[in-house]
Amino acid sequence: QVQVVESGGGLVQAGGSLRLSCAASGSIVSIAVMGWYRQAPGKERELVAGITSGGMTNYGISVKGRFTISRDNAKNTVYLQMNSLEPEDTAVYYCNAMAVVVRGTPAYFPDLWGQGTQVTVSP
Repeated sequence: QVQVVESGGGLVQAGGSLRLSCAASGSIVSIAVMGWYRQAPGKERELVAGITSGGMTNYGISVKGRFTISRDNAKNTVYLQMNSLEPEDTAVYYCNAMAVVVRGTPAYFPDLWGQGTQVTVSP
């Protein structure tokens, strides 16, 4: 079974830091892009950050300079270091893996999502 599982959410005060992790599992050969999205109550899901297998990154405007995405290809794991957190960062954070190649059938998954992890930032 191919899946992605997030961990590391929680409650933090404004100005604090959290680190999210997401591990993909299931006979994985490669993952083109891994990333983080978030969805706050009443709002649409938005991109937080993404990273390619080669290390190219992109960030949502609201988190640039505060969040850092990194990736361990050998472990099929992506991390999100979140610093200077603001109450506006409160949301469910979802891990995404795009263009996943695995051993087995089916051998390709265009898009995998985790179940999400709650991040709450108090004023």
